[in-house]
Amino acid sequence: MNCTRRRLLRALPLLILAACLAVLGGCDRSEPASAQREDKLVVFAAASLRDVFTALGEDFKRSHAGVEVTFNFAGTQELRTQLEHGAAVDVFASADQRHMDELVKAGRAAGPVVFARNEPVLVVASESAAAIRGLADLPAATRIVIGTPEVPIGRYTLQILDRASASLGADFRARVESKVVSREPNVRQVLAKVRLGEAQAGVVYRADAQAAQDGVVVVAIPPEVNVIAEYPIAVVSAAAHPGLARAWVDLVLSEAGQGALRRAGFLPSSSSSSGSGSGGGARP
Repeated sequence: MNCTRRRLLRALPLLILAACLAVLGGCDRSEPASAQREDKLVVFAAASLRDVFTALGEDFKRSHAGVEVTFNFAGTQELRTQLEHGAAVDVFASADQRHMDELVKAGRAAGPVVFARNEPVLVVASESAAAIRGLADLPAATRIVIGTPEVPIGRYTLQILDRASASLGADFRARVESKVVSREPNVRQVLAKVRLGEAQAGVVYRADAQAAQDGVVVVAIPPEVNVIAEYPIAVVSAAAHPGLARAWVDLVLSEAGQGALRRAGFLPSSSSSSGSGSGGGARP
């Protein structure tokens, strides 16, 4: 009997440890991953969305106490590359359909929806405004800055020049490109070059021109040659904070979000727009 009691006493610590581990393991299994608190949101967005998204971010933080919102604003093609190389992202907002479509095809984003549109315009330095009154006058400039062909605004610019060549001469695009002194990786850098006097004219979105407020003269591009950029937004498939990501998309699509976009110079999305399949992000 005494021998049996001694064996039980020696085994007791091991029995207690095993019981504790079983309880802890059971707690881990019973708590679903969705119950974990989401306290951070990472949004990758086209550079032209900087001002309006930053303002919406303040609204989002007020309605989601304790949540940290981090933005990365850059050229759409640069953001796509970062996402494809494993950057931690919850939401992606593109300045064109093409880059979003490629991410959807690769399974990196799902369910995109067009939330806004944007109209390219000419921005002209104040001292050159008398000489450059319209698109037809653009070859008269000696220093022009545009986006790189990889960035949406750069591709739209080349489409505009090609369309204008039908009425302004077959060499119109060539005459304009001969005056290009810089091709920038995002639209905000195009605008900055003109504002700083490093170029006489450039092509940006109307929303960016509106954000400039002064320092440039805005010249409309004839609608028959212009293109309209469509902006899709989507939750990234590998989002670490999917709940907050969906809440951000809901805010952008809400009446408050759409109102903020309109005030910033964006056009509303058309009711027939969809998040994928148009292939170019510009009307035909």
